[in-house]
Amino acid sequence: MPKAIWNGAVIAEADSSEVEIVEHNIYFPPARVKQEYLQPSTHSTLCPWKGVASYYNVVVDGKVNANAAWYYPAPKEAAHNIKDRIAFWHGVEVQH
Repeated sequence: MPKAIWNGAVIAEADSSEVEIVEHNIYFPPARVKQEYLQPSTHSTLCPWKGVASYYNVVVDGKVNANAAWYYPAPKEAAHNIKDRIAFWHGVEVQH
């Protein structure tokens, strides 16, 4: 069961059948991510084939991991399967 953990908290957890894996990143459905640990960020990046990624800061027990989660609110057609799904990096441990 894939999980995302940071600062001792399980931020996301889903059955393998619920996640999408793209470029070695696990994208969790929004309903399987504990939204209380996410704060919107103004950061964004552009992927040539997926589109514009928006970011969240991950906040656990007052500690902030800036831009540690991202998602594609309006992905290009090639990445439609990850629309609104959330992936993690910057020290967030993602277990398969």
